[in-house]
Amino acid sequence: MNVTLKDGFVLEVADNAADNMELVDALADTQDEDPLAMSRVCLLVLGKTQRKALYDHLRCEDGRVPVAAVSGAVAEIFTALGSAGKNS
Repeated sequence: MNVTLKDGFVLEVADNAADNMELVDALADTQDEDPLAMSRVCLLVLGKTQRKALYDHLRCEDGRVPVAAVSGAVAEIFTALGSAGKNS
């Protein structure tokens, strides 16, 4: 399915991306304030190609990809996945 972020950026996300226990584990790690967990969450939800596209989209002029921007985008993706599940 295509997920459009609030800023108009479109990502392709597998319909069943959220149905993954490893993703649940990675999300739990984010709650434990593991700074590396968000990268794994992105990889599990988006795959390498879409994760890179998201990072490139969010990249600052100085080359950094802000963690807060990625976290916000991931929250939008989960909201869209949840909405799609309710509509099926």
